[in-house]
Amino acid sequence: MASEESFVVLVHHRGSVNRKTRSGVKFTDKNPLCIVVTSTTSYDDLVSAVLMKLGLDGAKRVKKFFYRIPVTVLQNTVKYDCFTINNDEDLQSGGSNRNTNTLANPAGSSSRPAVASSSIPVYEPVVQHVASPSFAVDLNGTEGDEVVERENLPNALVGVAPVGVGDGFLVDEEDDDVEPDMIDDDSADDLDAMRHEGVLGHAVGFGARDVEGTTGLTEFQVGQQFQDKDEALLSVKTYSIRRGVQYKVVESDHRRYVGKCSEFGNGCTWLIRLSLRKRKGIWEVKRYNGPHTCLATSISSDHRSLDYHVISAFIMPMVRADASVSIKVLLNATAAHFGFRPTYRRVWMAKQKSIALIYGDWDESYNDLPRWVLGVQMTMPGSVVVLKTSPVRVGGQVDESQAYFHRLFWTFPPCIEAFRHCKPLVSIDGTHLYGKYGGTLLIAIAQDGNSNILPVAFALVEGENAESWTFFLSHLRQHVTPQPGLLVISDRHNGIKAALEAPDGGWLPPSAYRAFCIRHVAANFALTFKGKDARRLLVNAAYAKTEVEFDYWFDILRSEDPAMCEWANRIDYSLWTQHRDEGRRFGHMTTNISECVNSILKGVRNLPVASLVKATYGRLAELFVRKGREAEAQMGTGQQFSQHLVKCIEANMKTARCFTVTLYDRDNSEFTVAETTPTGSFSLGTYRVSLASRTCDCGYFQALHFPCQHALACCAYSRVTWTSYVHSVYQISSVFSVYRMGFTPPIPEGFWPPYDGPTVIPDPDKRRAREGRPRSTRIRTNMDEADLNRPKRCGLCRQPGHTRRSCPQVGGSSQTGHH
Repeated sequence: MASEESFVVLVHHRGSVNRKTRSGVKFTDKNPLCIVVTSTTSYDDLVSAVLMKLGLDGAKRVKKFFYRIPVTVLQNTVKYDCFTINNDEDLQSGGSNRNTNTLANPAGSSSRPAVASSSIPVYEPVVQHVASPSFAVDLNGTEGDEVVERENLPNALVGVAPVGVGDGFLVDEEDDDVEPDMIDDDSADDLDAMRHEGVLGHAVGFGARDVEGTTGLTEFQVGQQFQDKDEALLSVKTYSIRRGVQYKVVESDHRRYVGKCSEFGNGCTWLIRLSLRKRKGIWEVKRYNGPHTCLATSISSDHRSLDYHVISAFIMPMVRADASVSIKVLLNATAAHFGFRPTYRRVWMAKQKSIALIYGDWDESYNDLPRWVLGVQMTMPGSVVVLKTSPVRVGGQVDESQAYFHRLFWTFPPCIEAFRHCKPLVSIDGTHLYGKYGGTLLIAIAQDGNSNILPVAFALVEGENAESWTFFLSHLRQHVTPQPGLLVISDRHNGIKAALEAPDGGWLPPSAYRAFCIRHVAANFALTFKGKDARRLLVNAAYAKTEVEFDYWFDILRSEDPAMCEWANRIDYSLWTQHRDEGRRFGHMTTNISECVNSILKGVRNLPVASLVKATYGRLAELFVRKGREAEAQMGTGQQFSQHLVKCIEANMKTARCFTVTLYDRDNSEFTVAETTPTGSFSLGTYRVSLASRTCDCGYFQALHFPCQHALACCAYSRVTWTSYVHSVYQISSVFSVYRMGFTPPIPEGFWPPYDGPTVIPDPDKRRAREGRPRSTRIRTNMDEADLNRPKRCGLCRQPGHTRRSCPQVGGSSQTGHH
């Protein structure tokens, strides 16, 4: 076998002659006979072998062979280019001359493709491919009328992998010299039968992979070595996938592994035996019979050997680069690489395995938390970490050696110090964890005077409820945000409401005030009232900085539907409108949780818990360095205020030139400002400005805590500097103070103090379902709600009344062979 290639030929014989159709020729037999040929087999030898195998030697003759290449796959329809083999030149040109012209004219100069296909690239394989061409023969005609059709040449002949076992093509006697057009597959019923018998699907599967990735794929060699059994199995499985064949495990233990082709004894002798060499601790190929001489008998869009272990090894670099990479992206990458499309669940499991290999085992990660607590407190004294566990009961008795993880709160000294120089507000929200075990990550977010968001405290809890929010908010108030008069921005979750309203929580007015995130309010509103216009009106009313502007938008909303205003009136205006918040929001209307997760904590939700908490330390350390350098550089250039404030003041100054200012007191504090057109011919409104109380009728001065355009005009009129009317949080020195205290490089884990408490294990009730697609943890909003009055449309043709499976477009194209 080393000197010549061998192939298995499938012969399809027919009992009846089907007429040629406009779209091509149809082939029906699904019980092929196998014939072994070599690369040196002549055309006459091939003809004789086919007829002898069929028992028709002397009774029938072969006029030509057809073979086909898949060029289009659409739902249940596979379209092919068809080629002919008439003589030795055609056969050898397709079989031996592995040049770039093979695919363009695979049958040599005397044969031409039925329909030229520019969509199939030309490849130059450099290794020996073993494939299984398929033939069909019509047994109804007399000698001279018979056509034996070649469906698939070896992939070395045509530059693509075999499409698997298929049906033969028939050319009518009177039209047998006409090359077939683009060939459509059989009807949907035939397709289902073909799939059942392993006929269809491999063209989409291994064929695509082989074109892209089998260059350089070689057979196993006796003596070939692997570092361990896992590496050896991965190599065998990958070989099987790329060859598009199936094998079965005959023996597998800690010393030996034996695999045979699934068709062993039915024309294929492929076998591999690997053993462990104890002295070296490596696995070695002891026996190998190859390559495969069988057809891909298990043909589908998936492959049995493409398990989550193989997928995990492939996607490892992508997961290492970005732990938040979506399952859909990984699934598509896997399908493109291997040519087979695994299930969503299998790719999800593969990602979890990759994350466990990179970041640590999911279960053991929980027991790493107690040591991390000791390590981080040793690294940065003053770190606040509170770990709560719950007892493990076995047979009604408490197991003192183990404890279930329950909750964890943590924050770092730089975060505590940073909040003292941020705006006097904090946003709180929760986001679900992804991975083997469920849970929720609670985050408290602050904002500096340059509009940079900064997470200052975290908690891992079982979910959002009154107890978990009380746990988080009590420690947040005690350790991070003890300042009086703070504003807490959150959603309308009942657990948050209960925690903030607790008498001993420290969050009641005047110690603290509450405001709702308008994004969540609008989402709740949209659950009751459909339509983006109404939602936009509600948001505009919430953002209004004056009562006049609020009434304007609210009146429009009332004209749309009075019930909308009634719904909004059930919420206290001070909780969701800006004109009633007394300037506590500093213009911030949302919790910023999405921005925080995407910009600072991207990917951490996908990690095991120990890696998650470690990642918060590293991400914050990097953030403090980067933002601290920026603020320090701006201070070095003599800047007084943050870049955000400077841009806002410059924008206000551009419009402050068309105002007429009137002074109303001797202390230069009370003014009226008449806004006019650039020519001064029309008045656009008059506003009262009080520099002493830092207010303006436009609402911007008191809402944002820096001079609006009208206040700037008054400062220019009075020849006083506007800088004294800016809140101190916007000063660049305050911004720098946020990041002044840096993080300490973490002490290596080997130097952490020992932990001698009970083993912390995950709560088994938090494990995700083992079967089926992982349940989505996404918080559903109005965007996820389907319109009940909206007709469902086909995913293929986008027409209503049917689904993708019953689409007449697919049915029509697949039945063209019957017309």
